[in-house]
Amino acid sequence: MTTWPILSVVTFLPALGAILVYLLARGGDEAANRNARWISLWTTLITFLISLILVVRFDPANADFQFVEKASWLATGINYHMGVDGISLPLVILTTAVMPFCIIASWKSVTQRVSEYMMAFLILETLMVGTFSALDLVLFYLFFEGGLIPMFLIIGVWGGPRRVYASFKFFLYTLLGSVLMLLAIMALYWNAGTTDIPTLLHTAVPHSLQKWAWLAFFASFAVKMPMWPVHTWLPDAHVEAPTAGSVILAAILLKMGGYGFLRFSLPMFPLASHDFAPLIFTLSVIAIIYTSLVALMQDDMKKLIAYSSVAHMGFVTMGIFAGTMQGVAGGVFQMISHGIVSGALFLCVGIVYDRMHTREIAAYGGLVNRMPLYALVFMVFTMANVGLPGTSGFIGEFMTLLGTFKVSLPTTVFATTGVILSAAYALWLYRKVVFGALVKPSLMSIKDLTARECLILFPLVALTILFGVYPKPVLDMSEASVQQLVNNYNTAVTAVKAAALLQ
Repeated sequence: MTTWPILSVVTFLPALGAILVYLLARGGDEAANRNARWISLWTTLITFLISLILVVRFDPANADFQFVEKASWLATGINYHMGVDGISLPLVILTTAVMPFCIIASWKSVTQRVSEYMMAFLILETLMVGTFSALDLVLFYLFFEGGLIPMFLIIGVWGGPRRVYASFKFFLYTLLGSVLMLLAIMALYWNAGTTDIPTLLHTAVPHSLQKWAWLAFFASFAVKMPMWPVHTWLPDAHVEAPTAGSVILAAILLKMGGYGFLRFSLPMFPLASHDFAPLIFTLSVIAIIYTSLVALMQDDMKKLIAYSSVAHMGFVTMGIFAGTMQGVAGGVFQMISHGIVSGALFLCVGIVYDRMHTREIAAYGGLVNRMPLYALVFMVFTMANVGLPGTSGFIGEFMTLLGTFKVSLPTTVFATTGVILSAAYALWLYRKVVFGALVKPSLMSIKDLTARECLILFPLVALTILFGVYPKPVLDMSEASVQQLVNNYNTAVTAVKAAALLQ
């Protein structure tokens, strides 16, 4: 096993990079901006390479937490406790992998306050990795909530014309739900006398407390996902955020809600999760169908992809609360797949926005004539977003539907219509932007992908196809942890049912 605190290094190395940017890249002149970009890029790349050591040394057959670090922190028994299992490690790797793409994507598009922008992204990376690695409730809460601040600044300072409105809406929505989660954390501490997550996972929570605690955690995670009807902050945040901000929002920040359901709601409150599963199925189906229909009516590319994100997260929540092996494993895989595909789609929108300075779908048409390479790459991600077999999008959606089919046939039938609707809006967008006659004068001189843009998009194309054809690496990594989670959930539910029959 690793003797050095590798998880702490992966978590806090980006924060160290932010300090270096502050010390070496102040001033705002071109030299300082160049230094800020290169320091940030090298920091994120080194963080990613170190995080790969976690993958190499991770034992997928072991369902328990690995790379555990523990040190006393606060006098009341609240510890600095870090560790990962098969559910959190894929999300840690996704976070460290996406960050270099965000830095490269911002290389030329961000010209104002460059050092502050890079510092915000590096601090955000620390807080996101910390969220997925924390094994203490208080530590988790600090990382989870801390991520609001840099994202609030990224949208509010470097966003579009309505950035202040969008950033405050994002902040207030997510903060309101999290206040309730803080109350639930306090209740769990009073009940068990500890905030240690591994201990709480093996501590029986009274049924009456389970329901209230589940609802409090749900309030926070549902906004973060976001689930219908608390999803309205997402389209505004996406439209106003800079390209890299949209990528992080879609690829990582939305996954914190799904991770919260997997880490807390299902294992800590299994009876409440079982009782509230019909509610989750209903909200998931509404999210899948309603937001897909709303996506069909959009005239802004970013807004369309933002609504599609809400629909795809509906599959995740549906799969998780099905409580079956396929459903939960599919939910984990769908989060990873969606992180890659939606992040790539926002990068594709950012590429044409940098050239044309508009995201209006009506402003485009016939791009295949001037940007054939872009049209090919955009097609791969569009097909993955639809859930075409052979792409990673198909595996996650199919597994969540398969897992839910065992539990609720009506939910599966309604959710499957979302696959048809996703094809409708995604192919409509692609046809409008890429095909048709090239008649708009402004598009006549548009250039195809540059070497820098190819460097960003080609690895994501490769991953999308690789995980669509060979999903084994992600599924194997999470299998033991998912199996343990599902077994514990089913055992708890079966025991209560058996007790009810005896009475």
